[in-house]
Amino acid sequence: MCGIIGKYTLNPSPEFETRLQAGLKAMQHRGPDDQGLHIEAVEGGSLALGHKRLSIIDLSPGGHQPMHSHDGRFTIVYNGEIYNYKELREELRKLGNTFHTESDTEVLIAAWAQWGKDCLRKLTGMFAFAIFDRYSKTLTLARDAFGIKPLYYWWHPETFSFASEIPALLSLSAERPILNLQRAYDYLAWGSYDDQEATFFKGILHVTPGNWVQISLNQKSRPNPVRWWWPDISERTDLTFNQASEKLREMFLDNVRLHLRSDVSLGAALSGGIDSSAVVCAMRLIEPDMPIHTFTFVARGSAMDEERWADMVNEHVGAIVHKVEITPEEMAADIDDMILAQGEPFGSTSIYAQYRVFKLARENGITVTLEGQGADELLAGYGGYPGSRIQSLLERRKIISLVQFIFGSCRWPGRKKMVLHAVIQKSFPGILNKVFYKKENHSIEQCINFDFLQSKNVNLISIETGITLTDAHGRRVMNELRNSLTTKGLPSLLRHGDRNAMHWTIEGRVPFLTPDLAEFLLSLPEHYLISQSGETKSIFRQAMRGIVPDLILDRRDKIGFATPEQQWLRNIDNKIFKWLEIAKEIPFLNIENLNKEVKASIYQSQYSSWKSWRLINFCRWWNIYYPEV
Repeated sequence: MCGIIGKYTLNPSPEFETRLQAGLKAMQHRGPDDQGLHIEAVEGGSLALGHKRLSIIDLSPGGHQPMHSHDGRFTIVYNGEIYNYKELREELRKLGNTFHTESDTEVLIAAWAQWGKDCLRKLTGMFAFAIFDRYSKTLTLARDAFGIKPLYYWWHPETFSFASEIPALLSLSAERPILNLQRAYDYLAWGSYDDQEATFFKGILHVTPGNWVQISLNQKSRPNPVRWWWPDISERTDLTFNQASEKLREMFLDNVRLHLRSDVSLGAALSGGIDSSAVVCAMRLIEPDMPIHTFTFVARGSAMDEERWADMVNEHVGAIVHKVEITPEEMAADIDDMILAQGEPFGSTSIYAQYRVFKLARENGITVTLEGQGADELLAGYGGYPGSRIQSLLERRKIISLVQFIFGSCRWPGRKKMVLHAVIQKSFPGILNKVFYKKENHSIEQCINFDFLQSKNVNLISIETGITLTDAHGRRVMNELRNSLTTKGLPSLLRHGDRNAMHWTIEGRVPFLTPDLAEFLLSLPEHYLISQSGETKSIFRQAMRGIVPDLILDRRDKIGFATPEQQWLRNIDNKIFKWLEIAKEIPFLNIENLNKEVKASIYQSQYSSWKSWRLINFCRWWNIYYPEV
């Protein structure tokens, strides 16, 4: 796992290399084992490619980057892991390629030379890379299908910059960062972030998941992202439920087997839920004698605590157990460090629990961890997407199945209100939705100065970032999952995980997230994932029988790394209100109403703490980065 950085400019300043070195230093946590910087003259300007390395596969100097192809045509800087690099290397050898190292980087650059952009479909792994082609004078940036690894860029007609993290990218310029007011509003009002190209910084863009971007160094045209992966959700009917569960079992175990490839120590983040438990139990099945270190956040005395479930899994596999408890005061002490690590605001204090789990792994000498991220988006977890399932059944005119699903889902803990709201939403779209939104968001809107935002041409209407195509008819759950995997949902969770893991120089791996597994699951009948009785992840529960303890597979609740957020915030209220004083300097926030909102959120038991967290998080983030408006 690594950090990459680069810049092309027609007018290099005397500080050109100094700023690149500063950008590399800003990513020291991403790669403390090695560093490389290559600078050359191209088309009347200067191109620099830099790399910070965390050695995971091939610990020798053979994995040094930037790496050049054997014929000198290509130079690459790459962040990630190609888990099937051994299989690809053999395929490339049969085509006449030779290799001098054991690194996956050499395989990647050879694959690009052999197949060009078509090689992206052949990669099983997580990656973000930039590759320079000396023949065509082009620089191509590419990101993996799900956006597991980050990549940001900034374009100007005479300058193009990119980096793995925003602070590193900001180091390349002497200018102060400028706030993207639209993104700030989207986050505060709608909780929207990491679901489009734009970031909280004006001009800085994501290479979005499953996309590549190319610039010609001899032209001044703005680069246009191109999507290279978009899963088909057409339904296949050639597999029975049992046949599909056997196939899923085989594919999942193959994924875990590939993700165990490493030349350094391995561990696992374990919440006690079905997904992380399946990863840990699969590790034991594949490697009966391997020591398995597990890392768990526990919230003893809270309804959020999953310790007993994690203990059950640990005993089942004979794990070496590590646990972390957290006090509100610890979160308050670490909040600035965590916000710096994340780079942009985020959704809840559960991100701090994850931050501490990775810290615990580092303290115990672990360099690579496996976790269950992405399974909910692949398997229709969470609350089971009842609105989408109801719509699918309505479009297919399966009224009996619809009634069975509604009554069955209402019997699951915490689902009744969600299902009934979904029924109302589908029966009376529009008016009741507006009433529901007004009730949920009216208070937080009182904290925002709309006149100021309108004067800056900020769009105050929620923008739907998901995509709905004709293949979504009768497949609404699968369409929702596809959007969750590629735009709204998973990308933010993966950002949290990458920054938290890399902050502690940990490589976090997510074995659920491979294009092949996603395409297989999204092709199945919807009731394979969500049963008529409302059971989520139904096919995966079946696939894991005999591997994961039945008590885990039969769980009916969903917690994850959730935290007792309201209790934490209440215990540090004095600090919080001091943090919020910065809102006086933010022209689109109303400090008086903001304080009222946060007080209500902290002290009223029926109030949603996530509303106030957005305000708290944004104010603290603003205080650290202090962007211009």
